[in-house]
Amino acid sequence: MKLDTEGLDAICNLVDDLCGIYLDSSKDYLIEGRLADLVKKHGCNSYAELARKARLGASNPIATDVVNAITTNETLWFRDATPFNALKFKILPELIDAKSTTLFPRKLRVWSAACSTGQEAYSIGMTFGDIVPDVANWDLQIVGTDVSSDAVRRASEGKYSQLEVSRGLDQVHQSGYFTQAGRDLQINEVLRSKCRFEVRNLLQPFTTLGKFDIVFCRNVAIYFKDEDRKSLFRRIADQLNPGGWLFVGSSESLTEIGPEWSPQRHCGAVCYQPKAGMLAAR
Repeated sequence: MKLDTEGLDAICNLVDDLCGIYLDSSKDYLIEGRLADLVKKHGCNSYAELARKARLGASNPIATDVVNAITTNETLWFRDATPFNALKFKILPELIDAKSTTLFPRKLRVWSAACSTGQEAYSIGMTFGDIVPDVANWDLQIVGTDVSSDAVRRASEGKYSQLEVSRGLDQVHQSGYFTQAGRDLQINEVLRSKCRFEVRNLLQPFTTLGKFDIVFCRNVAIYFKDEDRKSLFRRIADQLNPGGWLFVGSSESLTEIGPEWSPQRHCGAVCYQPKAGMLAAR
């Protein structure tokens, strides 16, 4: 079915409202490629009709189908190795040392925003396990969130094909953190117990999430409009504990947000901390 101007506008507005992803006429091929089957599945005569049906009522399954189809779940283990090197050699050791004199010396919370099918969250857990041998005795909480319910379901299962596991994961991590599950490989129970996943729209308030020591929010805000991107990172700052860290994608920068964030380079990765007094002033 051909995507006409009315349908393009309706779908672009719908996707923006549902998950903040900004689409325009240059993405007509993407819309047709990912939503054509949904038009047929839901008995629609046009893309505009699909958009109208998706807006009917709360928790609409058509809206869920659109989000699952349009979002990009392309990911791999330890994607862009530099943030994980910064975690391993700089940030985690310093956070662990700083927490040693607090009331909760073995508590650490990490948020993997736009976690896709879970590889980033589990990679963070593996990085922690690489430097802390008794990870089972730590109150390590890794929260993965994504707007796609399909991605969150797969992340929660923690089960991957051999091909998926081989994309970025060396043999040491494969043997140390997976068990065989038929033809697939399953994240082991210790690592799975440290991770939980939930559906969450980054444009909505971050209620019930709590505070974090580290936030990964990589390669998602690039799809947002400028005002949504600025709002997102300012709200993430509110979720960081004092001394907390933020990682964004290698092609992203927070310089446009203003002077609130302090960039630092460690192990080839640029990471950020809110500047002193930023939160107090808000």
